[in-house]
Amino acid sequence: MHLYIHIPFCESKCFYCSFTSLKKKDFEKNYLNALMQDIKYQLNFFKVNKNSIKTIFIGGGTPSLMETSFYEKIFIFLQEYLKQECEITIEANPNSSNFLWLKEMKNLGFNRISFGSQSFHEKKLQFLGRIHDKKSIFTSIENAKKAGFNNINLDLIYDTKLDDKKMLDYEISNLALLDINHVSAYNLTIEEKTKFATKYHFKKNAPRLAKYFIKAIENLGYKQYEISNFGQICKHNLAYWQGKDYIGCGLSAVGFLKNQRFYTKKNLKDYIANPTFREIENLNLQDLHLEHIFLGLRSIIGINEKKLEPLEKEKAFFLSKKGKLVYKNGFFYNTNYLLSDELALFLS
Repeated sequence: MHLYIHIPFCESKCFYCSFTSLKKKDFEKNYLNALMQDIKYQLNFFKVNKNSIKTIFIGGGTPSLMETSFYEKIFIFLQEYLKQECEITIEANPNSSNFLWLKEMKNLGFNRISFGSQSFHEKKLQFLGRIHDKKSIFTSIENAKKAGFNNINLDLIYDTKLDDKKMLDYEISNLALLDINHVSAYNLTIEEKTKFATKYHFKKNAPRLAKYFIKAIENLGYKQYEISNFGQICKHNLAYWQGKDYIGCGLSAVGFLKNQRFYTKKNLKDYIANPTFREIENLNLQDLHLEHIFLGLRSIIGINEKKLEPLEKEKAFFLSKKGKLVYKNGFFYNTNYLLSDELALFLS
């Protein structure tokens, strides 16, 4: 089993962000109580056995805003459910994760950390609405290593209006100075209900630059295994792409079991009042089939030949002859993740 926990609190809202995030104010204690109630209920509902949780991912929001005491109560309860080699990831911002916090989190059992840096360039950081600087990125990674973390991710955003080869080379030259094992590089998307909404000119829409940036990341030794991910595989995210069951707890969290997707409340006060509530989406066989194709083409998971309908299989072999897909051991694998959406539409 896999567990996602959402921490919705942020110091400020980034201009591109569509995730549920709020100012802390005085909700931490009530949110923790609701979260504990939610986790206990979901473990029972999903029939989770002891020593069976393979991965935990704590995302946000900004999880590093919360004191370690907030997580201590959660992990004391979860301890008996964790597999011995459980991958436990937490997201952090460079400006809100000092050495003491990192050391205490490592002692709690966290073994993977993901820093939301987004860029090394001061102008681009300001454009994105980030409140840290380049120096704090290097400091936070150095502190994470001193605290004992050796599984470290760094988030970057590209395809903004500020990006050209010079900007991307600057990002790569700084990334090259960091001895970490994972990079996430996200193509900027313009989302509704964000400060960037309707500002479509803020996105460059430059496929050649995207290809250039991806190649440069790979040249540093980070092998691409999903459209936005490079390096040592994140086991938690891999479970999503494989269609595994997972529990989602916290405000605006999502869970999945067999053919159902579960959505929690999206309003903080509503969630605190009723943390175990779930809106249920029933997925039919066609829905699950399309997700297998879509996710398989975006990642190293690939598409199982046995799951394809006759016409889809015929199209897949056609694409393999054209060099767009690779056929190996009963699976079709994508050779260019930037074309994943187009290939998925062609097949389905």
